[in-house]
Amino acid sequence: MTSPPAPLTLGPYELATPVVLAPMAGVTNVAYRQLCNEFGAGLCVSEMVTTRGLVHGDATTRSMIAFSEGERPRSVQLYGVDPKVVGRAVEIVRAEDLADHVDLNFGCPVPKVTRKGGGSALPFKHRLFAGVVEAAVHAAGPLPVTVKMRMGIDDDHLTYLRAGRIAEDAGVAWVALHARTAAQFYGGQADWSAIATLKEALSVPVLGNGDIWTAQDALRMVAETGCDGVVVGRGCLGRPWLFGELRAAFCGQPQPPAPHLLDVIDVMKRHAELLVAAFGEKKGCIELRKHIAWYLKGFSVGGETRLALAHVETLSQLADLLARIDADQVLPTEIAAAPRGRTNTAKRVALPAGWLDDPDELVVPTGAELAHSGG
Repeated sequence: MTSPPAPLTLGPYELATPVVLAPMAGVTNVAYRQLCNEFGAGLCVSEMVTTRGLVHGDATTRSMIAFSEGERPRSVQLYGVDPKVVGRAVEIVRAEDLADHVDLNFGCPVPKVTRKGGGSALPFKHRLFAGVVEAAVHAAGPLPVTVKMRMGIDDDHLTYLRAGRIAEDAGVAWVALHARTAAQFYGGQADWSAIATLKEALSVPVLGNGDIWTAQDALRMVAETGCDGVVVGRGCLGRPWLFGELRAAFCGQPQPPAPHLLDVIDVMKRHAELLVAAFGEKKGCIELRKHIAWYLKGFSVGGETRLALAHVETLSQLADLLARIDADQVLPTEIAAAPRGRTNTAKRVALPAGWLDDPDELVVPTGAELAHSGG
């Protein structure tokens, strides 16, 4: 078996496992992070929060910076394209003790973000990218700042090596690389060789992201790339117990048995309770709906019950519907290892007009700052 990576640190914190829950819009709220922490995630990152919304005191943005009691380190992901706004937002995080760690989003491939020059489009403008990262690190003071990015816009415009070196020079704690381009979106196969190349180029830790569906995938990524940790996104959708499997794998312990549907139902109920505690019963149950299909993927559940679960509004409704299901089922191995969540195929990346003309340009794109959080 490959030796596990060295313990991963973040400021004063040593992570129990070198495994990070990726920030995912509409998913990694305070309830889901607590659930994943309970299963053994080393670090759980919030949904994307916009720096513009934070600086302007937007109530929705503020509400997203919420952490459960005992959640440490408290990790918030910020999105921004204007160094001044990003710096001010990080100052607010530090001054008001809103979080213990700031992660910067340079990986989002969503058109509404990239067409404004943000997310995975921004590192192409390397001077602007440097300005954003430097402003964040300077404003953070003792708070660690990390960067999450993609390989580039497309195969003809790869940015990850230059961006990684810029981020290292700016003083980030680590760089996480989703080994896809923006053009790949969430389709195709992640190119883990890029993670290995970045690891060879940098002195700071490099974390790998992309196509980790099982604990064995994580061990294989570490063995093939030498990365210092892994970032898990879609692989844990409907499977937060994956973090327990990852913890066992990195500790050299036997893998836990595959969950029966009865176990999955217990996890669903726990997730619902955490959501209701955070958002109230109706909103909490509505938030759970998207997760139900992920939880039940691969299990035999009647169509009528699935439809009713998709409209659940109360905990009692949820319990009644789950009681109808034959819980004596084991998750098929091929389903556990299969992709889940977004599987969008390659597409042309939406960019501002003339974005690729001059990578040296140091101009904040007009209207680039999103007013609302969530990605």
